[in-house]
Amino acid sequence: MTLRSRHLLGIEGLDRSEILAILDHARTFREVLDRTIPIVPALRGRTVVNLFFEASTRTSTSFSLAASRLSCQCVSFSKATSSVSKGETLLDTARNIEAMGVDGIIIRHPAAGAPHFLARNVKAFVVNAGDGAHEHPTQALLDAFTLREKLGDLEGKRILIVGDIAHSRVARSNLLCFTKLGARVAVCGPPTMIPPFVEDYGCEVFYRLDRILGEVDVVNMLRVQQERITASSFPTVREYRALYGLTAERLKKLAPEVVVTHPGPVNWGVEMDFDVADFAQTLILPQVTNGVAVRMAVLFLLAGGEHPEG
Repeated sequence: MTLRSRHLLGIEGLDRSEILAILDHARTFREVLDRTIPIVPALRGRTVVNLFFEASTRTSTSFSLAASRLSCQCVSFSKATSSVSKGETLLDTARNIEAMGVDGIIIRHPAAGAPHFLARNVKAFVVNAGDGAHEHPTQALLDAFTLREKLGDLEGKRILIVGDIAHSRVARSNLLCFTKLGARVAVCGPPTMIPPFVEDYGCEVFYRLDRILGEVDVVNMLRVQQERITASSFPTVREYRALYGLTAERLKKLAPEVVVTHPGPVNWGVEMDFDVADFAQTLILPQVTNGVAVRMAVLFLLAGGEHPEG
């Protein structure tokens, strides 16, 4: 199966069958990663660029590894050492890189809509690796993949997303992805961090974590987006942890089968206590591992690669 669009700009543009197709391909590539030599020639001769205008560890490295595992060359762009510092525009930067023979552009940018703008103006395929507070589609896909591997079908599962919903692109993509896969999604956070009309995404809204924590199958904790917050959204870190943090005390009250996820990086002692790292049902590191497989699937489908067994 191929995707309807030659770009991956957001979960909003995918239907359920396309999401499942990506996850099915990711399962194949996850098996590849367990091989002694975890490389396939699926995208031999192709080149992509990581065009990151924001700091990244997991996403940037994951895409680079995904490309290399597919025998695809990945070039990393550094904003600090580029002509952006001389005033070069995003479009000029992308077009000049494309002119060097790039097949795909993986972009992270602080401005919402930047990947959509590029997709309208370049010939290469575009992957959104996070645009402002808008979307982060591959994070949602890897979260869905990880949960499906652990829990099976997400149909009817109750997933709670906790924290800074208003400023989180992960929250928006996860809401869209999980609901399209049939999950019942709820969000919880301070009123100042819950965007208006969030119920339009098909979720329930809670403002007290202890009210809903015992009724869910998955707890998806979010990082407080300090870099995107322009005003004080909560009085103190201590109060935020007390009301919305996954503390050691709350961890003890979780049912044994409940799983915990977090997109990283974690603000330990704020949204989660260190004890969560040792909780058997915490999936933070499996999320990172699975992210490579999911991004392999995305690149493979967009670049039109050969069968992974090839």
